[in-house]
Amino acid sequence: MERIGLIAGNGQLPFLFAREARARGMDVVAVAHRGETDPALEREVAAFTWVRLGQVGRIVSTFQKASVTQAAMAGGIGRVRALTEARPDMGAVRILSRLRSLRDDALLRAVADHFEAHGVTIVAPTDYLAQVMCPAGHLAGPRLHPEQEKDVALGVEVASLLGKADVGQTVVVKGGNVLALEAVEGTDETIRRGAKLGGKGAVVVKRCKPGQDLRFDLPAAGPRTLEVMAEVGAKVLALEAGRTVLLETQALFARAEADGITVVGIP
Repeated sequence: MERIGLIAGNGQLPFLFAREARARGMDVVAVAHRGETDPALEREVAAFTWVRLGQVGRIVSTFQKASVTQAAMAGGIGRVRALTEARPDMGAVRILSRLRSLRDDALLRAVADHFEAHGVTIVAPTDYLAQVMCPAGHLAGPRLHPEQEKDVALGVEVASLLGKADVGQTVVVKGGNVLALEAVEGTDETIRRGAKLGGKGAVVVKRCKPGQDLRFDLPAAGPRTLEVMAEVGAKVLALEAGRTVLLETQALFARAEADGITVVGIP
């Protein structure tokens, strides 16, 4: 049976990937990150190994022993945890020694190159997840009114600039004012910070970086995102269509309808 590797981070994306790969008749060999990956993933895969953040050499050797030649990265790694708890092994040290920048894209591409040099090609998880990518158009909640449409357009413009700098994917806007830009703190804290400054009614825009390598760090949104938005009174979630993963779609849309939050896919 064909095998595929899974480098698992947090959230539901590793589960979605594993289930789709299994449905295609593949054995999934998963490497999970301590403190990030849900242990329940072990029940979804053929083989399961724990590693600590930064143990690149251990991941490579796990895949080589299992005769894995292709692998996908699915699920996030908390940036704060990555800064404070990483335990780089010699594989990671070799990668870092060749880098001029530690920005996300440069680091992840270097990691992918390292895997490929050791016989493991990194593939895009979207090849297995087309059914959960965000469609274009109005998806849930009230229709946008003109002021919200203007805020969405501003958020898309600013998120593009933010992405070009390889900083983050999320922008919070209200009334033509940019309230918060995502950095190391992640989406949830960006939303909270924006709402603290601008009050209720904020617009949250999330999109890929221009030129995003779809093998890594895809934006994702699920019920948890709406839970944070409801907590602070944010009213619009605008996501890049075709390049954002929707997690637990039915629960996401049901939550949006219940809380009066608009969800839209932006082409």
